Amino acid sequence: MTALGSIVSYGAYVPRLRLPRERIAAAMQWLKSTSAARAAGSRAICNWDEDSLTLAVEAARACLLNAGADADSPPPLCSVSLASTTLPFADRSNATLLAAALDLPVTVETADFSGSLRAGTTALAQAVKRTDSGLRLPVAADARLSKPGSAQELEYGAGAAALLIAPGVPGGREAGRDERDPRSLGDILSVSHLAADFVDHYRLSGESFDYALEERWVRDEAVNKLVPAVITKALEAADLSSSSIDHFVMAGSATAIKRIAEHSGLHRARIQDALRDDCGDTGAAHPLLLLAAAIETAAPGQHILAIGFGQGVDALVVRIPTPKPAVRHRTVVDALARRKAEQYYTRYLSHSGLLEADFGMRAERDNRSAHSVAWRKHRQLTAFVGGRCRSCNTVQYPKSPACVNPQCRRIDTQTDYRLADVLGRVKSFTEDWQAFSPRPPSIYGNVEFEPGGNLLMELTDLDAGEVAVGMPVNFVFRVKDIDPMRAFKRYFWKATQV
Repeated sequence: MTALGSIVSYGAYVPRLRLPRERIAAAMQWLKSTSAARAAGSRAICNWDEDSLTLAVEAARACLLNAGADADSPPPLCSVSLASTTLPFADRSNATLLAAALDLPVTVETADFSGSLRAGTTALAQAVKRTDSGLRLPVAADARLSKPGSAQELEYGAGAAALLIAPGVPGGREAGRDERDPRSLGDILSVSHLAADFVDHYRLSGESFDYALEERWVRDEAVNKLVPAVITKALEAADLSSSSIDHFVMAGSATAIKRIAEHSGLHRARIQDALRDDCGDTGAAHPLLLLAAAIETAAPGQHILAIGFGQGVDALVVRIPTPKPAVRHRTVVDALARRKAEQYYTRYLSHSGLLEADFGMRAERDNRSAHSVAWRKHRQLTAFVGGRCRSCNTVQYPKSPACVNPQCRRIDTQTDYRLADVLGRVKSFTEDWQAFSPRPPSIYGNVEFEPGGNLLMELTDLDAGEVAVGMPVNFVFRVKDIDPMRAFKRYFWKATQV
């Protein structure tokens, strides 16, 4: 059967910080006891300078890197979509900011998807259904807040996933040929939907926390009745039987997913690990993250059934091609392995905005953004584009009319040079306990880019004693600062340990 589209690359990003659930349980034991099973593992949490947008940028960068894209050979993308229930801006295109951070052409189509945990699979389905010839990049990310002491505090995690979708082979379906894209990691055979305004949980606009309804009722009335019907429809569209499915992907409790698999006749299917111990439920991103993990482990010729649930159901059937291409660079396993334990529960609360700590007088400052300057220098600031001299090849940031090389000093010889994807090393650094930082100390230093050039910049995801001269670093898109007076976030690039 000819594919509707092909997954030609994927990328995943999980924040480095992990909060052990046993620390949450210990901090809240005065309120309620937690079983050893529920306190097992860790949940991925955002650093103070991470949110769903920065997570999405890193997942998309990993996806494009795995596709072999770089600054000299950008992919021919026709669309970028960002799905999340925790988008930082309500009235500003988050997907457009994502595309700008990736330094994509201004002609790319952008769209935000939100309002449901099904947003990730809906964005994926819409990318598959496009009829134009370019590549599509659906990205999903979430960083949901949870009330201290709630069940959600133990289950939620932060993370993002991105898939690069190529269109189906023109004419293959009509001619009855089994054609596919040779780059394909997974051929999408069918996409099915069901819309149902069943309220299993909700969060009103302007509220911080989800309100969840009784789990047994949700399972019996919605999950067990709605999901099997869409599975049947998806299998019929793919011309497959339930016994043909080898991997079943769905976010939720292991018990509920196992029951759905049994009700749907998926007796042979391996239920994809929900990654609870490694990161937790990443919301709208979780179906895409689990699908990427399933693609990594699936054998050639096997079939994956992926489900998105939330005020309805999305179902996608994916076939692993024969032969199966190897993932070039960053896998889901790599994303999960990059981790660092958060030592303090109260610091997690502070980073999440759930605890207002007194940072002293140095924190009392006006962080007003100069939007006119930001627009004039938007590629320099958002895409981290510097300059390279055509005469002497000197790299510099920021780009300027004159080359900084004292032996050159040529005028108007600078060409754009993106620094976001190069490596660097720490030449010198300072751990500043006097300057304000939401995660003291403030660590910054002189970073040398591998192709040349230096920049004094912040280092992130590193604590006191963890930085060394000569340390290799790469660059990540992060929140630069927050203007609480005008409710605005400013973003820039920071260095972090490779």
